Amino acid sequence: MARRGWILFLAMSVIWGLPYLLIRVAVRDVSPPALVFARTALAAVILLPFAVRRGYLKPLLPHWRWIVCYSVAELGIPWLFLSRAEQHLSSSFAGLLVASVPLASAIIYRFVPGTEHLTGRRAIGLFLGLAGVAALVGLDVHGTDLVAVAEIGVCTVGYSLGPLIISRKLSHLPGLGVVTASVCLTALAYAPWALTHRPRVITAEAAWAIAGLGIVCTALAFVLFFMLILEVGPARSTIITYFNPAVAVLLGIGLLGESFTASMAVGFPLIIAGSALATSRQQVQADEPVAEPPYS
Repeated sequence: MARRGWILFLAMSVIWGLPYLLIRVAVRDVSPPALVFARTALAAVILLPFAVRRGYLKPLLPHWRWIVCYSVAELGIPWLFLSRAEQHLSSSFAGLLVASVPLASAIIYRFVPGTEHLTGRRAIGLFLGLAGVAALVGLDVHGTDLVAVAEIGVCTVGYSLGPLIISRKLSHLPGLGVVTASVCLTALAYAPWALTHRPRVITAEAAWAIAGLGIVCTALAFVLFFMLILEVGPARSTIITYFNPAVAVLLGIGLLGESFTASMAVGFPLIIAGSALATSRQQVQADEPVAEPPYS
């Protein structure tokens, strides 16, 4: 990659490794639905003028049903369940669990006509990745935390379905327009809850975390991600998926004082290696979805 590509790559690796820490801080004061609203509303305010000025929204109108489906699968449900889970799990642990998205994608896409079959190499990858998830959960999770782990599981399924919808139904539409419509729809959906369940007090830390999620990790992140795709291509840009969890762990340990456990040391390498093998391609098919990085 050229220097510009490396700069964008490193920026995106950090930006999409940061949300786990910010969510963990924000949910101390703000309920998960209100947090989803605040994050998407901030992003909508920033992205909407650009999308309108460039005429990116009008082409979406005939495809509004699939835009709604994408919004629910990629933003509405995952961001709610991820925020709920981080009320009980550390940010670093949540980041490592979300790293299993390529594994979920590999499983789901095998049941979709027109995608590649499960080869021996991919089967080994799935086995390694699932073993990593089992090690991560089995060594560290106790009692009620299992509910939070299940919520992360819902999040990974949503993150897997989003690229599938984009690839099959929305790939011919402007990406920034789809993202803008999605954050707007999600903000509208959560607005009634946010307006009727306002927190009594929001600390400065939580306020800055919400601002960071909306402005940096959503609005700026999507703009930079599309720039990265144009610079290095869609397939290579997804490599940041394997760096985001490491950033989440480093930030959680360094800034929140979270522990680096034995399960992380065992599970993380297995998840990453398994994900790489499970999503490897012998021959790229035009209609096979690209496993986009999760928009945490």
